[in-house]
Amino acid sequence: MTDADQVRNDAVEAALGKLDLDAKTRLLAGQDMWSLPAVPEIGLTSLVMSDGPIGVRGVRWTADDPSIALPSPTALAAAWDAALARRAGRLLAQEARRKGVHVLLAPTVNLHRSPLGGRHFECYSEDPYLTGAIGSGYVNGVQDGGVATTVKHFVGNDAETERFTVDSVIAPRPLRELYLAPFEAIVANAHPWGIMTAYNQVNGTTMTEHQYLVNEVLRGEWGFDGYNVSDWMAARSTTGAILGGLDVAMPGPQTVYGPALAEAVRAGEVPESAVDEAVRNVLRLAARVGVLEGAPAVVTEAPAPIDGQALAREIAARGFVLVQNRGALPLDTAASRTVALIGAAARDARVLGGGSATVFPERVVSPLDGLTAALPEGALAYAVGADPSEELAPADKGFELRAICRDASGAVIGEGSLPTGQVQWIGGDLPAGATYETMASIEVTGTYLPRESGEHAFGTRGLGAFTLTVGGEGLWDGVQEMGNEADPFEAFFGAPSERARVTLTEGEPVEVSLTFQVPDMTALPLKAIMFSLLHLGPRRDGDELIAEAVEAARAADTAVVVVATTERVESEGFDRKDLTLPGWQNDLVRAVAAVNPNTVVVVNAGSPVELPWREDVAAVLLTWFPGQEGGAALADVLLGDAEPGGRLPTTWPAEFADAPVTEVVPAEGRLEYGEGLFIGYRAYEKHGVAPAFPFGHGLGYTSWAYESLEVTGGTARIRVTNTGTRRGREVIQIYVAPVDDGVERPASWLAAFAGVVAGPGETVEAEIALPDRAFEIWDEAARGWRRIGGAYEVRASHSHADTRLTATLEI
Repeated sequence: MTDADQVRNDAVEAALGKLDLDAKTRLLAGQDMWSLPAVPEIGLTSLVMSDGPIGVRGVRWTADDPSIALPSPTALAAAWDAALARRAGRLLAQEARRKGVHVLLAPTVNLHRSPLGGRHFECYSEDPYLTGAIGSGYVNGVQDGGVATTVKHFVGNDAETERFTVDSVIAPRPLRELYLAPFEAIVANAHPWGIMTAYNQVNGTTMTEHQYLVNEVLRGEWGFDGYNVSDWMAARSTTGAILGGLDVAMPGPQTVYGPALAEAVRAGEVPESAVDEAVRNVLRLAARVGVLEGAPAVVTEAPAPIDGQALAREIAARGFVLVQNRGALPLDTAASRTVALIGAAARDARVLGGGSATVFPERVVSPLDGLTAALPEGALAYAVGADPSEELAPADKGFELRAICRDASGAVIGEGSLPTGQVQWIGGDLPAGATYETMASIEVTGTYLPRESGEHAFGTRGLGAFTLTVGGEGLWDGVQEMGNEADPFEAFFGAPSERARVTLTEGEPVEVSLTFQVPDMTALPLKAIMFSLLHLGPRRDGDELIAEAVEAARAADTAVVVVATTERVESEGFDRKDLTLPGWQNDLVRAVAAVNPNTVVVVNAGSPVELPWREDVAAVLLTWFPGQEGGAALADVLLGDAEPGGRLPTTWPAEFADAPVTEVVPAEGRLEYGEGLFIGYRAYEKHGVAPAFPFGHGLGYTSWAYESLEVTGGTARIRVTNTGTRRGREVIQIYVAPVDDGVERPASWLAAFAGVVAGPGETVEAEIALPDRAFEIWDEAARGWRRIGGAYEVRASHSHADTRLTATLEI
C-alpha cells in the first residue's frame, strides 16, 4: 500500500464514522438515473456515471454535447493489441472528464458463446484470454485518466432472451475456465474500481445476490476492492442484495436500498457492518476519482490530450479484418481507375450498435463520404443496390427535429434538440424547465428534406396517445396500447407501427410533427418518456435497384459492395434468430460479382453473418461497427494508405447450422450451458467442422515467414520475417495442445499472443510469456486450480487453423 492509498483509506474511515444509518443507506442508492447523492457534511460530491463502452454519452440523451464514437468492442478486440485498447481507454477518460463523469459503465467482457447473442458486438471475443487482455488494456487506459471503470456483466449474461430472469446453468469448470476468466484477469492485471452484477441468475441465484461469486470469489479469492453496482433495475431484494455483496442499487430515486435498507437493519435482518462495508467501497471509489474531501485522487494530472477523431480512424483500420483477398486490394490508384460503390449502408453507415451503447458523435464519415474525399473527381459512382432497412426506423437522415414540452394550458415549459426522431428521457434527463409533473404534451417537430421522390411512410413507436401531422395535414390520431413483448424495454418502447403514407418530392422540405400526450407518472418508481417518430423512405422494386447496381458495377474497374445488418436485426434487448443478411443484399452481391470480377464486399456488421457468395468475390473485408470515422478508415484501407490490421476475435461460421452453440432461448427459465468448455474454435476443432474463416485469421497487406520457435521454461521466442513488399504488423498467436491428455479439455487453446511490426525484408523477434493458467484446469473437488503435467505442443500460429511452427514443452 502506498502512502496515498493510506491517506485515502484514512479519509474513507473518517467519513464513514460521521454518517448515521440513514445517511449511509442513502449513499448506496441512486438519487436518479446516473448519480449517487452528495453528502456535504463529509465533503462528498455526487458521483456521476455514464454508459460506454465506445463513447461517453453523459447523463443526457442529446446530441447537444456530442461524444466521440469509437469502433465497437469486437472491432477493438480484432486489433489484438492491449496497448491500443489502453489508448482507447485514455481517450474515453478524457471524454468523461470533459462531461463531468466519474464512472464509465464499461467494458463488457461477456463471451461470444453464440453468434446469435444480441450484444455480441459489445463484447470482445469468444476466447477468455483475448477478452481479458483487451479488457485489461481498456480498464488501465480509462483509469490512467482518473475515471473509474465498471467491468460488466458479472457473470453469465451471454444472451439477451429473458435476460432479466434467466437462470444461466453453468458447470464449475466452464464457469471458471471460460466465463469468469476475463473478469479474473482484469482484476489481477488492471485493478478495476468497479464491477457491475448482471440481471440474470447463475445456477439458481440472481447475480445481485450471489454471495458465493461476489463475496467469496470476486472479493475473497481475487482480492477485488472496488464497488459493485447492479445493472439498471436488477436489484430485487434488500436483504438478499446487501448480504450478497451488492454495494449500489441503480437507478434511483426508488431502489431496494435507502430507507428500505435502514429499516432492514433496524429490524435485525441485516447487520449494520454489511452496510458499513458497502459504504466503504463507495467512499473508496469517491476517493479514487477525487470527489471525497481530504482524499487525494489516484490521478492528479490527466494524460496528454488525444485527438479523438484521429484515434477513432486508427482503431477502425486496425480492427478491419481482411478475410479474403484475391489480388483486389489495395485498389489500383491509377488516375483512370474507377470504382462503383454500392449498398444503402455505404451512404447511411451503421457505425455503432443499439441500446445502452448509443452515443451521438459530432460527425459520421460514411463509406461514400470517405471514398468521395479520397478518390479523384469522376472516379466514383454510387448506387443503392439493396436497402436492408425494410422496417420503419427513428427519423434520421434529412430530418431536423426539436422536442417542445408544454403544460396543460399549452404554454411551452421546455425544449431541446433531438439527434433523431427518438425521445428517450429517463429520470432527470429532461429539457430545462420541464418536469414530469407539469408536462402535458411533448411535440417532436421540425422539417424533413426528402432524398427521394415517392411514397414515404411515417409511424410511431411507444405507448400512449399520439397525433401525427405531415405538411400541415393530420394523418393519425390514436392510442398505442401495450403489446406482448417479453423484454420490459421492448414492451415500454412498443412495437414500430406505420400510421400513414405521404407522397413527397426530392429536395422539397416538408413540416413534420408528432405530439405525445404525457401520462400521469406519479406512481412510477422510475419516471421515463420513450417514444419515436418513425420514417421509411420510398420502397423501390428490389430487382430494379439491383439492375441499377449491376450497370454501375459493369462500367467500373472495381465494385465495392457494402452489406450490413440493421438495428432491428442486431441490437441490445433481443437475440438474433439466424445469421442471414437482411433484405436483398445476398442477391445484390451475387449479381454484382457476376459482372465484375473485381468485386470487394465490405461487411458492416457487429457479429458474424452468412456470406454464401464468398467464393464468387475477389475480396471480403469485415469492418464491424466501425465508429464515426469508419468511412475515412475504409478509404485508407481500400486505397492502401493503411493496412487492414485485424485478426478475427471470433470464429466466422460458414453457415448457421455450423455454429456450435445456437441455443440462446431458455427452457422454463433455464439456459443450460450444456456445451461445457466447447464454444467457439474449441468446439469447431472438437467436432471437425471447418468454419468460413477461423479464429485469429486476417490477411493484412504483406506476408510473413516464421523462421524459428524456441520454448524454454515459461517463455516462447519466435523470429518472423516480413517477406512482402510493404511494412506491416503480424499477430503471433501461441496455442498450446496437450500431446496425450488425461483430462477432458479442448484439443488446443490460445495461451498468449504478441504483435510485431517490420518493414519489407526485416526480421523481428518476439518473446512471449506463457501464463501458468494455460496449463491449469479448475478442480472442483479441490476447489482450486490444478496444474496438468505432461507434454504440450506449443504452436506459433498465424491463426488457429494456420500453425507455422511447433515445439514441445514438458510440464
